[in-house]
Amino acid sequence: MSTMNPRQTKPVSPPARRSSAQTRDHILEVAGDLFYREGIRATGIDRVASQADVAPTTLYRLFASKDDLVAAYVERCSMRYRALLSAASSPAAGSPRDRILAVIDAFEDEVVSDACRGCPFLMVIAEFPEPQSAPHVNAVAHKVWLRELFLGLVHELASSTGLSDSAPLADRLMLVSEGIYGSVQSLGPTGPARQGRVIAELLLDASNQVPPSGSTSPKRGSGAT
Repeated sequence: MSTMNPRQTKPVSPPARRSSAQTRDHILEVAGDLFYREGIRATGIDRVASQADVAPTTLYRLFASKDDLVAAYVERCSMRYRALLSAASSPAAGSPRDRILAVIDAFEDEVVSDACRGCPFLMVIAEFPEPQSAPHVNAVAHKVWLRELFLGLVHELASSTGLSDSAPLADRLMLVSEGIYGSVQSLGPTGPARQGRVIAELLLDASNQVPPSGSTSPKRGSGAT
């Protein structure tokens, strides 16, 4: 009577091959993690290929250059933030004021992670200061989108508060969001970054105090008392 060898096993099927789109997305995920944690200039293509377990030739087939890879990383990062902030500021979140504060809350939630090193877009702009470079262009495009998001929300708020010019308030809120990320790099998430919502609420409360028509505020340094 025959017996089965306990060491006999069924042949293992080879892992399924990734499509080009799947490989590209995998490389971007690996590269994005390395770029954010270790710096873009400090991370070479060979290291990205090694960590992604792909041949450098495969990487260069999908991305023409390192700048092309970085630009795609920024675009992917922007898509994630746009989805996050668009969901936070959707009409379902409540009034325009509620939606503005929800955006600020989303930034504060992002920076509490121990893995947060600051704003990925500002990091890209610092490492690629050339205005014409694709990574720089994509990072600036994200900041423009964020400013437009605040402008749209403040414009909706203005219809109920009598605020005549929404741009200054939108820019102040933009500075709050930038400050949350800027301070977390040096002072951590429990430092000034925790004051983002408080500052945003003060700005929104102040916007309700619309000065009488024709009145002007004294300029800084004018000596007015």
